[in-house]
Amino acid sequence: MSGGIGQHRGVQVNDLLTDLVGWIDTLSPAVIYIVLLAIAFGENVLPPIPGDLVIVFAGYLVGLDRLQFFPSVALASLGGAVGFAAMFLIGRRLGSAILAPDRFTWLPKQRLSRGLDEVGRHGYWVVLVNRFLPGLRSVISLSAGMSAMGFWRTMLASAASAVIWSWLMVYAGKRLGENWEYVGVIIRKYSEYFIVVLALLAVVRIVFYVRSRRSGTADRSQNHVNNA
Repeated sequence: MSGGIGQHRGVQVNDLLTDLVGWIDTLSPAVIYIVLLAIAFGENVLPPIPGDLVIVFAGYLVGLDRLQFFPSVALASLGGAVGFAAMFLIGRRLGSAILAPDRFTWLPKQRLSRGLDEVGRHGYWVVLVNRFLPGLRSVISLSAGMSAMGFWRTMLASAASAVIWSWLMVYAGKRLGENWEYVGVIIRKYSEYFIVVLALLAVVRIVFYVRSRRSGTADRSQNHVNNA
């Protein structure tokens, strides 16, 4: 049953993407830029929006000389950064109330809890790479707000992440041309490995923390013996 639901949702997303790019393809360049900005923003609020592939499609249009490279990157980055900021402020405003089982039932609570764990372990670093975490990026912004992280440092990290990611997506669309949709396959494959790398980094940090605590305890014990 769950596989069927997941497959059905995947079909819906693919249909949405097909409809979106088909519609975007009929627009003038000026309107496409506005749509690109809006979708990059809306992806943070409504994660089912296939924002990444729309940005890649914009890169494909860059390759056709219908759009310009740097304005496309700039608007996609701006939309992503502002969308992150909006969700961050919502997370800060609502706090732990978001996790209440009888409230905001439409939110993915399990992924949100995981986002809080990642923010707690990696701090601003996970914000810096949030665009590279398709399965978690929609909740990292809320989690960062709930964790009361510094606003400007968080915004700087999220903006840097948005710029790097948008540049890569537009460039990939431009280079792949008619095969631009293949980027979706690449994103799904690499994101699994990226999450594994984050988990390994967390383990390494824990090991170093435990070792430093033990070393500090041993040094204090030795000093106590020497003083005695």
